[in-house]
Amino acid sequence: MPLTSMTGFARAAGALGPWRWTVEIKCVNAKGLDLRLRLPPGFDRIEAEARTRIGKALARGACFATISASREGAATQARLDLSALDEIIAAARAAAAKAGLAPPTMDGVLAVRGVVEVVEAVDDEASFAAVCAGALESLDAAIAALVVSRRAEGAALQAILAERLDAIASLTQAADDNPARRPEAVRARLAAAVAALLESSRGFDENRLHQEGILLAAKADIREELDRLKTHVAAARALIEEGGPVGRRLDFLAQELGREANTLCAKANDVSLTAQGLELRAQIEQLREQVQNIE
Repeated sequence: MPLTSMTGFARAAGALGPWRWTVEIKCVNAKGLDLRLRLPPGFDRIEAEARTRIGKALARGACFATISASREGAATQARLDLSALDEIIAAARAAAAKAGLAPPTMDGVLAVRGVVEVVEAVDDEASFAAVCAGALESLDAAIAALVVSRRAEGAALQAILAERLDAIASLTQAADDNPARRPEAVRARLAAAVAALLESSRGFDENRLHQEGILLAAKADIREELDRLKTHVAAARALIEEGGPVGRRLDFLAQELGREANTLCAKANDVSLTAQGLELRAQIEQLREQVQNIE
């Protein structure tokens, strides 16, 4: 299974009768799956199903999904209150006759508040259910496009991670092969340090210095760190090969690689080893930055 990025964007649209709708999904990095869904009025009935469908497709990421809908065409209806109209006409005629005025006109009567009421057109249950089903189909299309987008970016990230791991492995091997790690090189450095101390003062116990030198040599040994670095690199490569939502585990391995590189730098008793350790830390940091994007 290929690696998948946590970032992506997708859009889909649909229509049925007078209804038009648009679905947009945007994803960015997050520690877990954080789904935020916005629906238009009246579409609350599909919220649970929409969340379920998105949750099945995504394992991690902050996901912002929006469904927008509008009804076109005859969206309103006019209703005439006939009983109120009759009462108003009768009262207006009586008042006009009493005052000797012209009888009321129809446009004037219809302008009276409450005679004509404009209301929004209402779809029947079956029609609106079909609209909701269409919106869910568009959501599925957007989800599918989002998955394709995230996988394409995941493939690019996979190549970058492979390059970083190759660099880490190469630097680890270079540190392992560094001449400064050879026993004779370690003995020579310790001997030079002891000679300098003895030359500066004759109050040192040579046997004690010998013992301390052995302890310092043991503490400076980076064999354990090198072995762990190689093990973590192999484990990271296996996870990348496995694919799927492995971002959390890769992030953990990147942290462990960083710890081993820090320890190697702390133990290094040679300038060349320190330089290799610092470059290791830089490559591991770049690896971890990219891992943050993996689902």
